[in-house]
Amino acid sequence: MSTSTLTELTEDSPEITSRLEALTLEEKVRLLTGRDFWTTWPIEKIGLRRILVSDGPSGVRGEVWDERSPSLNLPSATALSSSWDTEIARRYGAASAVEARRKGVDVVLGPTINLHRSPLGGRHFEAFSEDPVLTAQLAAAYVGGVQDNGVGATPKHYVANDFETERFTVDVTVSDRALRELYLRAFEDAITEAGAWLVMSAYNSVNGATATENDLLETPLNSEWGFDGVVISDWTAVRSIESAKHSQDLAMPGPVGPWGDTLVDAVRRGDVAESAIDRKVRRLLLLAARVGALEGVDAVAAEPSNVEDGVAFAREAAAEGSVLVQNDGILPLGRPQRIAVIGHNASAARTQGGGSATVIPEKVVSPLAGIATAFPEAEITYSLGAIVQEGLAEFDRDAMTNPVTGAPGARVEFLDEDGAVIFAEDRLASALVYFGGDAPVGSLATLVFETDLTMRESGVYRVGFASVGTGRIFVDGELKAEATPTGVGDDLGAAFLAPPAVSVPVAFGAGRPRRVRVELQPQRLAGGLSNALSVTFGTEPVETDPDRLIAEAVAQASSADVAVVVVGTNSRVESEGYDRSDLRLPGKQDDLVRAVLAANPRTAVVVNAGSPVELPWRADAAAILLTWFGGQEYGSAVADILRGAREPGGRLPTTWPGRMADVPVLEVTPEDGVARYDEGIHIGYRAWLRSDAAPAYPFGHGLGYTTWTFEDAATDGFDDGRADVLVRVANTGVRAGKHVIQVYAEKRDSAIDRPERWLVGFAVVRAESGQTVETTIPVPRRALAYWDGAWRFEPGEYDLRVGSSVTDLPLLVTVTL
Repeated sequence: MSTSTLTELTEDSPEITSRLEALTLEEKVRLLTGRDFWTTWPIEKIGLRRILVSDGPSGVRGEVWDERSPSLNLPSATALSSSWDTEIARRYGAASAVEARRKGVDVVLGPTINLHRSPLGGRHFEAFSEDPVLTAQLAAAYVGGVQDNGVGATPKHYVANDFETERFTVDVTVSDRALRELYLRAFEDAITEAGAWLVMSAYNSVNGATATENDLLETPLNSEWGFDGVVISDWTAVRSIESAKHSQDLAMPGPVGPWGDTLVDAVRRGDVAESAIDRKVRRLLLLAARVGALEGVDAVAAEPSNVEDGVAFAREAAAEGSVLVQNDGILPLGRPQRIAVIGHNASAARTQGGGSATVIPEKVVSPLAGIATAFPEAEITYSLGAIVQEGLAEFDRDAMTNPVTGAPGARVEFLDEDGAVIFAEDRLASALVYFGGDAPVGSLATLVFETDLTMRESGVYRVGFASVGTGRIFVDGELKAEATPTGVGDDLGAAFLAPPAVSVPVAFGAGRPRRVRVELQPQRLAGGLSNALSVTFGTEPVETDPDRLIAEAVAQASSADVAVVVVGTNSRVESEGYDRSDLRLPGKQDDLVRAVLAANPRTAVVVNAGSPVELPWRADAAAILLTWFGGQEYGSAVADILRGAREPGGRLPTTWPGRMADVPVLEVTPEDGVARYDEGIHIGYRAWLRSDAAPAYPFGHGLGYTTWTFEDAATDGFDDGRADVLVRVANTGVRAGKHVIQVYAEKRDSAIDRPERWLVGFAVVRAESGQTVETTIPVPRRALAYWDGAWRFEPGEYDLRVGSSVTDLPLLVTVTL
């Protein structure tokens, strides 16, 4: 077939049509279910190779979940959104695409752009914001960055998948107005502005119809927004032939699914129109053309065009997304002689949330390591302070020696029912996930993990495994325990991503290896996950006197010039598969912070959490820096900010509550299988503005290392569908800095139920000390519309307020519709 230029192609182009016509019905239907966990079917006769998709909104894992194939670990979506910077988002997408191309990946399964409806949402860290406009603009930039480098982006999960509890079966009842103004609005720009090549449909139902069988896949996605890409399902979300009648194009994973021969028969009976199958195949072929998987058609980009140092960008992006919410002047630290670094997360920081978004970085810089590097002239002390870990943590890699090779790591073997070895490999890490790849999980009867484990310090350690099934733990050949932990349910979250743990106490002498062997007969998971396996071998926390840990930290803080306490969550708090039950920091961390603040008022608290947590001691802290999950360069970015080499560039993309009891929209647990979004359009700051309670920190808030004055704002009103708001600000501080200018609309005496105010535009400005700068922020006319069966406009005057957060808006201009 002749070579074609991609810009000429549509799904109806002759190059697509000729390939479609060369296929039998059986071949067309086979294309519509995945070949395996991560790839689609190739068909040589039409020049179609496989398309490889990969998880990774905050990195790209690739075809295998394996420490021997490491990935760039970028900061979490909440860190990205805190930058409020579409250029950072574009570069983030571009870096993801470069990583994808390095791993042979054609499609990145991201970004996640569900809304922060409740801070209890388990994947809060993986989504951008509580506001649909901020989400939409960042999503469009991310998608553009990915696709400009020739890789498909996949905004997900369409739609109203804003929590994890009962996510496979829940029916979300939500008004058309809230759908259009909030939950669909978040997706719109990624389609209409960036032209996303894919969208992922969700598990949940919306207003009675599951997302893969929902009319929302056609309207507004196709009929109004002009989407011409592939609707790919979330894994196992397609459940019936009915979905084939809708605009659901690709069922994942494969090769077994609800379509297949059953769909062929349905077409032959006339239950499903063959034209519906053809449209799906056309779109899949167009996607293949775009990513270079269709012979004879030039890809969008033969090679990435936007390439930069990914590790350096990860460090920059982490600082740009860190939010300084209070500072009495202690930051930046200057040159202290003695720094007390305190906290479990200071040495074992969380760089990403749990679940399918997980990637395995080659190296992680902890805050402790970053601070030690940034302050070489200072004496650095470290105290654990409080145990944060819950459940099992994998063994330190440098503690393991492979008993077969003598090299670092462990030996892993798969045994069949007869005890014969059918697969063996040498691993460097002890967290093993088989979710795709060549390992014969389907034929596995027993997995054997064996390593010689050496601890640096003498003591009793709890050694064990986390998985579902029957496991036996041996130490130096002696059986120490046999147990059968059982997961709650059989979905990804309960049984695969967060399995229960079993451990036994084992005494170690410093530097003396002990042979640890675990034999696991895994429990089979349901449905499309029957060939998947997740198991971690490692240690659980031992019983430790919490008062002693706090006392040790207080002693170090008391004698230091400054204390830096790093608090945060753990893998049991924030992950795919389950929601949070509260907003408290785990363990005794609040007690630790109170004690350290009392001992040394010159204390900066760094919060390592992907979503809001209660900070009941916040009024006493000299500084609080919210750093989210900062990616593999997290510690370097934190140290850059503490030293003043970089300014904390973030502003809150979601309201930070002081107490969970004050949160106006909180519930994430369905009742009788139904989640009712009865609050309508009033979520996030919109709901807080109607509440009697005040949050700890409002939406949009954030401080830098300089000061700003808002001097003037002006607009000539609407012209060609938008009003341009010209804003002049001055950097009145002593150093260069960044500020985020925010524009909110208000409609006085509205006859429509509206928020008190809502975000309609924003822009990042940067200026030198003493410099005055101007920026123009476009406000689309549509931003003032409301949905009532169609987009409608209430005539009259609208106030456009300009400032630094939803509650700090010193400038006002008025426009008229």
